Amino acid sequence: MDNITGIIKAMCRGLSDSLKGAVVLYNLDKQINEKFKKTCLKSNSRRTTNPSNHSPSMNSKEPRESTILTRTMQCCGLNGGFFLGSILILENILFPCLKYLLTIVFGHSPGMGTSLWSWIKPFLTLTFGTFWILPLFVLSRVINSFWFQDIADSAYRFRQGRPHHLPSVSILVADMLVSVLVQVLFLAQGMIVSNIPLPMVGDVLALIHMCLLYSLYSFEYKWFNMGWELHRRLTFIEGNWPYFIGFGLPLALLTNYFDSIMMSGCVFSILFPLFIISGNEAEPVTGVCDYPLKLFSPVIAIANTLFTKTMGPARRP
Repeated sequence: MDNITGIIKAMCRGLSDSLKGAVVLYNLDKQINEKFKKTCLKSNSRRTTNPSNHSPSMNSKEPRESTILTRTMQCCGLNGGFFLGSILILENILFPCLKYLLTIVFGHSPGMGTSLWSWIKPFLTLTFGTFWILPLFVLSRVINSFWFQDIADSAYRFRQGRPHHLPSVSILVADMLVSVLVQVLFLAQGMIVSNIPLPMVGDVLALIHMCLLYSLYSFEYKWFNMGWELHRRLTFIEGNWPYFIGFGLPLALLTNYFDSIMMSGCVFSILFPLFIISGNEAEPVTGVCDYPLKLFSPVIAIANTLFTKTMGPARRP
């Protein structure tokens, strides 16, 4: 009974921690900039009293002005104002207006306007999606990746100090490649289990997958800056799954609300900066469950097999 109580409390704690990003965003940005100003004043004072202390190497170690709030607003503007706005204008203004014009033009022919619209709408949707929505979606993913990293680095430097990256470039690249592959395979695994032909079982398992995946997304920036390799990150999530299910639950529910992948991706990109901050601020609850939830194990095995077969021949003399 105590174990079940601990699991429920850990889930509630994770849910609570996930929402803190929206609360601390403004204050965190303000605190970082205040620290930046104080550092600049001290630095200028030292340079005035002893000009010989001024050097480029010293400047590189000084804190930078925070871009957390700016980057978050840019994510909201790009994904919400521009990308999401394009979809909403298409669905709620452009299409209804065109359908109304066809109704007026072919009003004297019963069913003609409706029949013509049933042919024109898929064509317009495909054209608009191919030449506008899809390129914009890809561009926003690329831009967001840089902005997300900037937000995570600024928050981490303020709370933890200088990042401790992985020891070598080869390990860094390998870790990133395997991490991306594991995430893609885990997403596919979640989609597969959603088709289990048992009432609610498939939906619940798919939701758990998305909760853990979104938690990994949110905490990965922090753990990466701490120098944690992929296996350690995944083992930590599997061993403390109650907390991370609760942490990823809000984002999983919000993105799952939309049937369109584009809409879900847009909502994710708008809200994700807040979850990055939440992950950076959070202290996960550990040790409440004796049984790890090894949902990542199958995809890790597949990823290791793929990389072994791909990289193995290249290492032979």
